[in-house]
Amino acid sequence: MFRVILSLSLLLMTACRGDETIAAYGADDMEWQLTELDGQPFAATATLRFPEPGRLTGAAPCNSYSAVLDAPYPWFDAQNLSVTRMVCEDQKAENQYLQALQGMTLSEVSGGTLILSNDGGREMLFTAAE
Repeated sequence: MFRVILSLSLLLMTACRGDETIAAYGADDMEWQLTELDGQPFAATATLRFPEPGRLTGAAPCNSYSAVLDAPYPWFDAQNLSVTRMVCEDQKAENQYLQALQGMTLSEVSGGTLILSNDGGREMLFTAAE
């Protein structure tokens, strides 16, 4: 019985928020910086933000980007990715980052850490920027 009441309470809180994505579960109001990609340090700078329900934005190593995010937490699905088209010296890191971001399907946020992953074993580790 307690589990049913708790589930209903969480459902009602989410419905009042109008957002069931990762942003509503602790990732909003922060800028996230990628620190590791697939267990290796990511030397370039790439950021991720959740500025409003159903949207994500950020800066890849070369360009700004935005996408639609409508998968309920803990799922993650960046759709309709839109990227500016500036060329830079770190195009390889740019491509790695954007391809990885589009391939992520699960999310977990805990304090200052955000982890995106998928069933193929890929993982992106972000930390809250100061």
